[in-house]
Amino acid sequence: MSSPPTFELAAIDYVCFIAFLGILSFAGYFAGRGETKSSHEYFLAGNRLPWYVIGTSLTAGVLSTDHLIGMVGWTVLYGASIGMWMWGCALDITLLIFLWIPFLLASRVTTIPQFLEQRFDARIRLIFAVVTIAINVFNFMAAVLYTGGLAINELFGWNISAAIVVLGVVAGAWAIYGGLSAVAWTDSVSTLVIVLGGASVIYLGLHALSPDSVVDGVRIMFERNHATSGIWAEATARHRDMMTGAATYNRLSMFQPADHVAAPLLGLALSSFSVGIWYNVMNQFVIQKVLGARDAYHARLGLVFMGILFCFVTFIIVVPGLILFALHPEILLQDWGSAQVAADRSYIAFIQEVMPIGLRGLFLAALFGAVQSIANSVLNSTATVFVMDVYHQHVKRQASDKDLVRIGVWASLITLIAGIGIAILVNELHMSIFYYMQTLNAFFAPPFAAIFLLGVLWKRMNAKGAMAALILGFATAVALKVAPDVIADFPRLASTILNQAALITAVSLLAGVVGSLRSAPPASDKVSECNTFSWTNKYLRIGWGERLRSNVMVWWLVLWVLTGVILIFFSPVVFK
Repeated sequence: MSSPPTFELAAIDYVCFIAFLGILSFAGYFAGRGETKSSHEYFLAGNRLPWYVIGTSLTAGVLSTDHLIGMVGWTVLYGASIGMWMWGCALDITLLIFLWIPFLLASRVTTIPQFLEQRFDARIRLIFAVVTIAINVFNFMAAVLYTGGLAINELFGWNISAAIVVLGVVAGAWAIYGGLSAVAWTDSVSTLVIVLGGASVIYLGLHALSPDSVVDGVRIMFERNHATSGIWAEATARHRDMMTGAATYNRLSMFQPADHVAAPLLGLALSSFSVGIWYNVMNQFVIQKVLGARDAYHARLGLVFMGILFCFVTFIIVVPGLILFALHPEILLQDWGSAQVAADRSYIAFIQEVMPIGLRGLFLAALFGAVQSIANSVLNSTATVFVMDVYHQHVKRQASDKDLVRIGVWASLITLIAGIGIAILVNELHMSIFYYMQTLNAFFAPPFAAIFLLGVLWKRMNAKGAMAALILGFATAVALKVAPDVIADFPRLASTILNQAALITAVSLLAGVVGSLRSAPPASDKVSECNTFSWTNKYLRIGWGERLRSNVMVWWLVLWVLTGVILIFFSPVVFK
């Protein structure tokens, strides 16, 4: 791609951006007023979050800069199959609303580590708390600040480290001020702006493909991504062996073979029981918004609403990636390392090239919203885990409610500083940012997902089994990361991150079962209706809604219909 022109802002752009900041500040101020009076208000929003705020806030967390930039970059490289990471969430949401959420709400916990102590013991709680804090800083916080800083660097020429610092400080303010309530309501504002900004990029991209007709632009985008001739076929073939061992490659299909490095269909389906549980259930900054719901009904409907939003907003990630490949197939003609870096940078370079004055302020607002949504969520959740699972349990058990809130504010500040520092270091890595994130997730998720799965579904599971699952699971994870570099003919299937996650999960599950059976059953206080499954459990039957139009099951079916239509469209049935 050629060097784009300078990204200058006109008066209307400044007005647009300042208006966004004003609305965001209004929402954050009023939502966060008085939230520091108690830890329940600060960390769980006083259990007042309605379903529409939960759904939009969770969506904003996914539409962060690491996804907007990282997943667009992956779509440039791999095609439409990357959309399966989000369009496949219907299975995750099904497990959440039918299985996981009833027990988490019934147990009345503030954090996931608390739930693990209720089911297992204090050791498991502390281990998971420490890992959660580390992952929040090294993965989520660092990635979103890095990609936001990268965008500012590319657009305005700022030093990337300075951009990361400014973004971190400004974006994290509302989480520190108003706790979860401020986070959730400002996220809802950001979602609307991010979607508008993303939709404008799609329109401009299709216009760049065909200035006379957007419809023709869509046709050209699909034709070139079908990659049957010309430079597009050459670009697709250039690194096919890095993507899959298959003889051909269909960029427009989400149904990829098991050895696909980024989106194997089987691996993504199985990931609902490993990375999916880790990200959607055990990930504090996601589940905390659900724990802050008014009741089980609002929690369930909020999750389904998020899934329905995903069906539409994923297009603002996938379509720009397809457009960029159609416009700049030369990205894939570089060596693989350079192609990954160029793909990550292509989205911002494209915006810099085509975004007209008048819309730049909207995109800048969307960019800031994408950073602040995840930064706020991570800060608030990290502070919650540190205060409730580390400080209150191991430093000062008799701490007052006011002390807990005060320590939470300080924990947020320290997390912010650490996240800024790690984000600056991530800038030195030469790999896809989305690959960096998913590699960490696939390493840490399976052992913890396995003990959660067994703990909820199997009453015989105990703390010794959980510890055995963690030890053997992480040993397997390390072995699988090292093996490809020391074993010449290491199987390709076992080298991709999602397939590795499935293998680690299987080992962890087996270790958990064997470890539990070789030791005494759990004490009676570790197994209750609040933390283990049974078909007669009352918590499975409440919170579904009474009226047909507002019934969670009805909207869950709508989610699956929309998902099915999308999966059929991006399949060999349509694109052979």
